Amino acid sequence: MSGSLSRETILLASGSASRKAMLEAAGIAFEARSPELDERALEAEMKGAEPAEIAQALAAAKATALRADSLVLGSDSLVEVEGRRFDKPRSREEAAEHLRYFSGRAMTLHSAAALARNGRIVWIGSDFARLIVRELSEDFITAYLDAEWPAVSHCVGVFRIEGPGPQLFESVIGDQFTVLGMPLLQVLAALREEGALVA
Repeated sequence: MSGSLSRETILLASGSASRKAMLEAAGIAFEARSPELDERALEAEMKGAEPAEIAQALAAAKATALRADSLVLGSDSLVEVEGRRFDKPRSREEAAEHLRYFSGRAMTLHSAAALARNGRIVWIGSDFARLIVRELSEDFITAYLDAEWPAVSHCVGVFRIEGPGPQLFESVIGDQFTVLGMPLLQVLAALREEGALVA
């Protein structure tokens, strides 16, 4: 790892393109592998919990689902609008329903991350951002999904902020990395603390 900011290669428990891109841009040595995890079952067990707690629990479950000598990074994001929680849309029709509900409302995006080593959590953190959705017309929703489906089927909130997603919003309040799906600055600090990065 000559010339790298990393002291060890971590394992990213995710198939998320945006999370991979964040780690690559930050100069983190990593390998990615998607864990086998029933996220919806875990959420059902936590019915009544706060969204931030659920996001942290899901991040921790992903981090501990992959056993490795190296550090494993799990991350998860949840969207909440007026007390209602939203998962990734299961169909284009459901994506359109979500967008109609979001229209003209404030969205809170909770992003969490956890680090595990040998199946044991060594760190967990979270952050949130507030996104104000503009009034969305039916014409826009149709055109947007024509352009973005199925890419946004993997995205809570039905948007890629690194793509056409900003067209949904009037304003975004919060850390850009949190909006992308991971509280990266917290993760970097934790990786330094664990000795995985040059401090």
